[in-house]
Amino acid sequence: MIFKKLFFTLSLNSFLFMILIIGIQNSSNKSKVNFLIDETVYLPVSFIMGASFISGSLIGSFLSINFDRKKK
Repeated sequence: MIFKKLFFTLSLNSFLFMILIIGIQNSSNKSKVNFLIDETVYLPVSFIMGASFISGSLIGSFLSINFDRKKK
């Protein structure tokens, strides 16, 4: 059950990431992301938004896997 959920999550988010990479080919709006220590290089805004969505989806699905394990 956990392996099936993990496989589905990783395959779905990998597919979304590939679509994101294909979709930003002609993006002209670029920006930097400011971290606490340093800044990134100029990245397309659509890539920043898409990558944050995908990483949130991955983290959220891993949290739900851990909560399901504790309930049993």
